[in-house]
Amino acid sequence: MFGLFKKFKDGLAKTVSTIAAKTHGLFGGRKIDAASLEELEEALYAADFGVETTEEILAEIKAAYAKDKTLQGQAAAAIGAAVLKRVLAGSEGALDGAGAGGPGPGSASPATSKEPIVIAMIGVNGSGKTTTAAKLGWRLKEDGKTVTLAACDTFRAAAVEQLKTWATRLDLEIVASHTGADSAAVAFDAWQAAKSRGRDYLIVDTAGRLHTKHNLMEELAKIRRVLQKNDPTAPQHRWLVVDGSLGSNSIEQARAFHKSFGLTGLVVTKLDGTSRGGAIVGIYRQLKLPIYFLGLGEQAEDLQPFSVENYVNALFGLD
Repeated sequence: MFGLFKKFKDGLAKTVSTIAAKTHGLFGGRKIDAASLEELEEALYAADFGVETTEEILAEIKAAYAKDKTLQGQAAAAIGAAVLKRVLAGSEGALDGAGAGGPGPGSASPATSKEPIVIAMIGVNGSGKTTTAAKLGWRLKEDGKTVTLAACDTFRAAAVEQLKTWATRLDLEIVASHTGADSAAVAFDAWQAAKSRGRDYLIVDTAGRLHTKHNLMEELAKIRRVLQKNDPTAPQHRWLVVDGSLGSNSIEQARAFHKSFGLTGLVVTKLDGTSRGGAIVGIYRQLKLPIYFLGLGEQAEDLQPFSVENYVNALFGLD
């Protein structure tokens, strides 16, 4: 368990260091005073926690400080962590066998179905869908599940080759065509292959698209219709892959995808490269979609099941 927590600490290091720099290490043990409360407010906004959450954290710390003028920074950190855990209650999505403590919101287990569970990866260009699809496949395989990847991003040049390279590196099964092929046809063939081979999961990598482009959004709908010819419940999971460095700016994008495709969960990537790791809180608060995984680095094992406990404790420097 300590190893998992270290992944979160390392992956969120930029956000943690931003908070520490702006508060002069407040959570390390300094006493709270009026100036440090102002510093903390600035730090929480800089980390992109959003107005609502920032105000809640500050209100509870100020209330504690009013009762006890000797309040230490570590006690303030514990108060902030408690607020975040309350706000994030119910936010952990969990796939059966994917690592984080059993079934969660929107979870689905292959054990209850003879068909492959289909996970469609959706999002804008550059969000990390393709690498996330491969890393997820590897994680499921490590947990003893059987997986097929479907290379349905036939729009972006080299996307199919990128997924093939990952599949070779991680020893994953893949169904692919060529750039410019009909992505829905690839999805159909991949489902048939996964079904005939008795695979537990089919992970569908789709083309990056702006939520404002109607023709590309319609292509997503077509992939869904084609999958449902095989299994009316597919894709059981429709996850938006969000670039963590965009912070709360991704909320409107997520709303648009949710409206058109009925999202069932989120994966937040590239958190190791941003100081805006608090944005997860605002995104969940606005959308109430379970968060399944966080991207905390470049290696396959850096895709980690979302854990509220590890996330909150890492941000506030609690062990």
